[in-house]
Amino acid sequence: MAIKRPKPEEIVVKLRQVEVLMGQGMPQIDAIRQISVMEQTYYRWKKKYGGMGTEQLKGLKRLQKENERLRRAVSDLTLWGSPTEVVHP
Repeated sequence: MAIKRPKPEEIVVKLRQVEVLMGQGMPQIDAIRQISVMEQTYYRWKKKYGGMGTEQLKGLKRLQKENERLRRAVSDLTLWGSPTEVVHP
């Protein structure tokens, strides 16, 4: 069975939980263990999603979808040629 990866929204919530626990005086390493992730995973998430709110996360997801759509359009044009090209027999 495959391991379920957390969604970006869940990651942001866990990062916020660590901040709250540290604000209550818990050492950072203990706060990281409290959310049941490895220390390396926490730092990777913090680098990617640190400081993001839910609105910024929604904007990021929207941009990623738009980027994927544009990449597919470019690859289709590259594969099939430009629609303005005229092919002479």
